[in-house]
This record gives sequence, structure tokens and C-alpha cells, in this order.
Amino acid sequence: MKSITELTDFYYNELYPSLKELEEQRLQMVWKIKLYGSFWFIFSSLILIYILKQRGFIDPIFFLFLFGTIILGGVIYDWFSKDYHGIFKTTVIAPIVRAIDPSLLYNPGFPIAQSLFERSGLFRHSIDYYNGNDYVKGTIEGTELEFSDVHAEYDIEDAKGRKHRQTLFKGLFIVSGFNKHFKGKTIILPDSAENNFGSLLGGWLQSMNFSRGDLVRMDDPEFEKYFAVYSNDQIEARYILSHSMMKRITDLRKRLNVSLYISFISNQMHVAIETRRDHFEPNVFTSLLDYQQTLEYIRTLQNTIGLIEELKLNEKLWSKE
Repeated sequence: MKSITELTDFYYNELYPSLKELEEQRLQMVWKIKLYGSFWFIFSSLILIYILKQRGFIDPIFFLFLFGTIILGGVIYDWFSKDYHGIFKTTVIAPIVRAIDPSLLYNPGFPIAQSLFERSGLFRHSIDYYNGNDYVKGTIEGTELEFSDVHAEYDIEDAKGRKHRQTLFKGLFIVSGFNKHFKGKTIILPDSAENNFGSLLGGWLQSMNFSRGDLVRMDDPEFEKYFAVYSNDQIEARYILSHSMMKRITDLRKRLNVSLYISFISNQMHVAIETRRDHFEPNVFTSLLDYQQTLEYIRTLQNTIGLIEELKLNEKLWSKE
């Protein structure tokens, strides 16, 4: 896999020339957004002032119009930027993926399969909405890998019977091969209980998590500080989570500094990195010729694909035979 230095050379030597043309399109689009947005802002402000003067006080009509103003502002933005998003993906993200590894497949409009997300066992709620984009699939040093941005939601019902959508997960979801053979299910979750309630009460709450399997106590204090492990096979869980693997997972969690969910099911490793954002969408109001913006995309892709090496999933162990 190419280094940051090699990808920087790729940016300036191969990607930069094509970005100049796209930058002109971006500037024209931004001009239109600002022009039409300004007209709409001035018009809506006059209407709001008129309503306020006529009524003499703020009533529901005022707030209704204010809400409509915000919505239409978003519509104006989406209308002028929708084509740009697609062109950006094919002009910027797709070449970066190929530069990292030519064998990788990239589809900007699709997410990783919902069945894989559900199979991971990382989230217990049934999914009522599932979407995502920027799907990447390939083989890195003999290890299969696929990932995408994912946004999953579930419905909840309040006391009055009204349904509301809640975010279940938003971030990067990754599925890769693993270098050990196993039959059971092992799930690693953020240790929010112990962090929030202390080791005694938190440990008790962890043990009550029956739907995950049995709580597995690991002999790595720093790992246990960040994670709680559940499995239907205690011996196999410790076989999978060797001391070196626990250290690598802990180092990954500390480097990312976000909630990290991991499961080992069906001889594959599932990783959910909860960032609560889309990672490969363009910043419309930032110049494409600003390397720092492109560098963020490069680092996200390289770090995600680099999990194979970072967690040493590409090591061919005798136990996989």
C-alpha cells in the first residue's frame, strides 16, 4: 500500500491538473448558491418583519414561515450542489482509491450490505432505515476487505404513540477476513458502563448484558478500561484476543478517539467506527486546490484500508489452516 508521501506525489502530479477544471465548476456553483440564497434571505426577512409588524407579537405563523425559510435554503443548496457531489466522487475519491491499490473496487452510491451490518451483532435494535455510500471492496495482501459509510436508524414510540427516528449508528463499517479460524461469536463493545458507574456497579451491569453472551474478563487492564468483551465461548474469545491483538485494538481506539465496536463472527472481523459523519463528501465552500482537504480523504482511506496491516490481519497463522 502506498505511503502518504507517494500519495502526495500522486496528488500533485496526476490529480491536481484535473482538479483545476472541477474547481471552476465549484466556484460557479458557489456563486449561484450565494446569489439565490441572498435573494431568498432578503425576501424572507422582509416577509418575517411584515408578519411581526402586522401581528404585533410572535405567533405560530412566524415560526412556521421561519422553518419554511430554513428548509427552502437547504433545497437551494442541494439543487445546485447535487451534480457536483457526483462529479467530485469520480474525479477525486475514485482516483485516490485506485492510487492506494489498483485492485480495489469503488462504488460511490452504495453502502456495504445491510445483512453484513446486522450479522455483526454489534447493535441490538431492529433497523428501520439503512443507507450509506462510498463502498470499497478488494483484497489487501491476501485478506478480503470491504467497507463504506453507513447510517442506520430505528423507530421509537413515545408515550402518546408517536414514532420518532433515532440514530443507531453513523460512521465507517468495515468487514475483513481474519487470520484465525473460529466457530463462536465474540463481541467487543465500548465499556461505557464501567466508565460511567465505576468498576463495581459497572462490572455488574456488564454481566447483565445477557443478549450478548457471557462477559469475558480479560487480563489486560488498559484494554478493559476501553472495552467490554462478550462471547458464547470464553476459551475461543481469549484465543482470538491474544495480548498482542488487545494491544493493537487499544492503540487503534486511542488513535481514533471515538467509539469503536468490533465483533468476530463467521470467521470474519466486523469493525464499526462511530464518527457520526460522512467521510467522503466534498466541502463545497473550500477550494479543491487546497491539499489539506484532499489529504483528509487520503488519510481516511489509507487508515481504513490500513487496518489490515495495523491489526496484522494479513498474518498467515498456522491456526487458519
